[in-house]
Formats: sequence, structure tokens, C-alpha cells
Amino acid sequence: MNQPKVKYSLSNWDLVTVNPNYKTWNWKDLFCFWGTNVQSVIGFSLISSLYLMYSLNVFVVFFGIILGSFFVYLFSNAIGKPSQKFGLPFAVLLRSSLGFNGAKLFGLIRSLVGIFLFGIQTYFLSKILVYLIRITIFSIDNSLLEQEIFIIFYFGLNIIDWFAIVISIVLQTLLFTVGMQYNKKIINFSAMTVYAGMLIFFFVVLLSDVKITTEAFSNIFSQNNFLDVNNLAPLLTVAGTIFAYFSILIISFGDFSRYLKNEQELKKGNLSLILNLIIFSFLSVFVVTGSDVFLNQKFSDIDRIFTNPTDIVGKFDNIQITIVVLFFIIIASASTNLVANFIPSQYSLINFAPSKLGLKSVSYLISFFGLLIAIFWLTILSQIGILSFVDTFGAFFGPLFGVLVADYYLIKNQELSNKDLYSIDKESAYYYSGGWHIKGVYSIILGFIFSASTIWNTNLMFLQSYSWIIGAFVAWITYYLLAKK
Repeated sequence: MNQPKVKYSLSNWDLVTVNPNYKTWNWKDLFCFWGTNVQSVIGFSLISSLYLMYSLNVFVVFFGIILGSFFVYLFSNAIGKPSQKFGLPFAVLLRSSLGFNGAKLFGLIRSLVGIFLFGIQTYFLSKILVYLIRITIFSIDNSLLEQEIFIIFYFGLNIIDWFAIVISIVLQTLLFTVGMQYNKKIINFSAMTVYAGMLIFFFVVLLSDVKITTEAFSNIFSQNNFLDVNNLAPLLTVAGTIFAYFSILIISFGDFSRYLKNEQELKKGNLSLILNLIIFSFLSVFVVTGSDVFLNQKFSDIDRIFTNPTDIVGKFDNIQITIVVLFFIIIASASTNLVANFIPSQYSLINFAPSKLGLKSVSYLISFFGLLIAIFWLTILSQIGILSFVDTFGAFFGPLFGVLVADYYLIKNQELSNKDLYSIDKESAYYYSGGWHIKGVYSIILGFIFSASTIWNTNLMFLQSYSWIIGAFVAWITYYLLAKK
């Protein structure tokens, strides 16, 4: 379908209000959305490490995770509600508080961070595929991997690495560019499939020796000194860590909530994040403790326990189990890449040039630059500390949230002019100063200074888990004081 020529030059089929007939998402879909983000390799290792590696009371960790996820729930509701009500993506909503040019700039920052993380995630996704390819070749003829073609490296990658990266990019591009209704099916399939895989692995570990594995799991529970006031700081640290893990999803949550049927489905769906974390915590901790004890017949050196799923499966020394687990890890990694990086980058890039870019064109751009990042990640990008710069750009996200919610709830009283959001007419409500709302931009920059200081100021690094919230609060209060009548 060709996009009609309208007088609103900021219009685009992918950015306009969602047709009510396409608002088909419900709380179950959001359950799967949060599930795909919990189920990543990083999520597995993070949650397992919090419970097992840092000598914390398990109940302190549990309630810290619940507290952190509860704040994610509140913040996601706040930023998801306007998108659900008006059917608009995050980048378009920014126009109401920053002007259309301000929304282009800060939306572009969101897309750049998403593209970079998409490339990094693709690199690690390709490494899982490499393991599968090498297992396949080894099972055919174990001498083949010693051939010269497999030991020649370009940019730190051999022919299998190159093949895996290209395949990873191509498959993700083909799957992720069909549209949001198809993406919903990918998200739901991934969440349910990975949970099924974890349940299978859970029973494999449990039935290997029921007595040993259940004893190991029960031994980590201790209520000793749970109510000690000294546990407050660790509890807040765990909560901040969990919030920081999900913070990148919050800012662009409107890209998904715009498809929800109503506000009730939004709230119920976001509440399912807590249920996801409870289920995932139980399964991941049981798998880690049970497999370690079963394989080692001990549980004395907790500092040496493996919490990475690829390390755990490697200890089983079973090709069949390894292949199955790697298959589930690929599904989990790809779906996380979709919801956390690819989709938010799509909408933000389209918003940068809505009259020229569409869903497929920006998808090809994301894939191209993601490919370059994946190729050069090992030899160049990972060596120059570039993740600190990515974190710095990410420090804009909290302030963006603060300005957007302050504008929508306190200044605009939850009302928006849909027509003016797509207009560059000087008489439109969101034209401001040539498409820039100076008060909003100033508030974001001030919030960014506070947020980024926790990254670059060594004396404030202990607050880094809270940088998003700090930036959001500073920007929120600043914008409100500047913009209120």
C-alpha cells in the first residue's frame, strides 16, 4: 500500500495511531514480552549470581528482585498508558514534550544505542550458532576442524564465525521485518518455548538424583538475620540492579503498549513481570545448584559455581543435551534482541525521517550496521571501552522518561492533539521554537548530567544502578518547574 500524500509531513504508516482492529494484545502477550527479556543468557546469569554468588540472604535477594520489578511495573504503566490510549510509539510521543526536531534528535540516540546493542547481541548469538556448527562437523569427522580453511582468521574470525554472523543477521532481518502482528507471534512462541525448555532441563537435573538436587536447593534457604537492618542496603542494591537491567525496555515500552486492547490489560500484563521473575528465579537457581551438586557431588565452593547456561551444559559432556540447550538459547537470545533493540530502533529511525524511511528500509539499515558491529566487536570495539560511551548515551533514557511523563500527566493533563503531533505548521500545538521545546531539552540535559555522573565520576559509581531513576527525577522536577503555568 502506498502512503498517501498529506499535509502533515511527519506522517508515516508505521508511526500513525494504531487502528483499533490491530489492538489485539492482551496481558498474556505482555507476559510473554517480559518473559523473553527475563530469559536471556544475561538474565539467567544475573539472577543466579544474585542468589548464589554474593553471600546474600536468599530472602533478601528475593524481596529485592520483587521490589525492583515493582518499580519497573510502575514506570512501565506510566509511560505505557499514553501510548496505549492514543496508539502512538515512543518517538511520536516525544514530539509533545520536545517538539518534532527534539524528538528526532533524542529518538535517534535511542536508536543508535539499540543498533549497537543489536550488533553485540548478534555477535554472541552467532557464537552459539558456531558451537552448533562445530558440533555437527565434529560428529561427521572430527579431523575436519583441523583443516587449514578452519584455522585461517580475518578480523579474529574464521570461516565458521563469518558464516554464523551472516546467517544470524540474515535470519533476524527476515523474521523481524514482517510487522508487529508477526513479531507478537515470535515473542509468544519464544517465551513459551524457552520456558518449556527450562522445565525439561529442570526435570533432567531433578531426576538425575532427586535427593541430592533437592537438598542442595533447600540448603540455600536461610531465614537467619533476615530482618537485620544491615540487609536494607543489599536489598536496595538488588532492587537497583534489577531495575537497571530492565531500564532500557521502559523508555520504549510505548512501542509495544500501543497495541494493547485497554488499560486494564496493560496493568495486568505489566504485573506479570513479577510472576515471570518468580518462575524464572526458581527454575534458574534450581538448575544451577542441582547441576553443580549432581556433577561435583559437593556444594562447598560456591564461588566457583557456574551460573552461565553454556558453562553448565558444557559440564554435562552430553552432545544431545548440549544441542537441545543451545537451540533454546538461540531462540531466547534472538527474541530478546527483537524486543529490546530491533523494534525500538525501527520506530525511532523512522521518526528521524518519516517521509523517506519505512519499516523495511530502516530494518536493512539496522541489520547493516549491526553486521559491522558484530564483525568488529571482538578485535576492535570490545578493546577500546566503547561500552562506556554506549552507557553514556543510555544515560539520556531516564531524563527522557522524566520529561515525557511530567509533560503528559502534569502539563498536558493526559490530553494530546493527534493532528498536531504530525504537523510542522507554526500554529500547531507542538511546534514550539522551530520544532524544539527548549524547556524540555534543557531539562533532559540537566538530568543527563546527573545520570552520566554516576558513570564517569569514580566517587559516584556506587550509584550507577540508580542512574536511570536519578536522571528521570531531576528531569521530571526541572521540566515541571519550567513548564507549569
